[in-house]
Amino acid sequence: MRQPSSIPFMALLLRALTRLLTLLGNEPIRAYRPEAYYMRGPGPAWRAKHGEG
Repeated sequence: MRQPSSIPFMALLLRALTRLLTLLGNEPIRAYRPEAYYMRGPGPAWRAKHGEG
């Protein structure tokens, strides 16, 4: 049996979930973009192994 105070909470939760889904529905899902992860040069491990120059 539900307590009387849980009904407004469920309504609030449902309203928040509806708004969240509405916001997410307006934004396209971001696709994988390899250029965002492109390595921009040798890192510190490579420099330690091969020297700075």
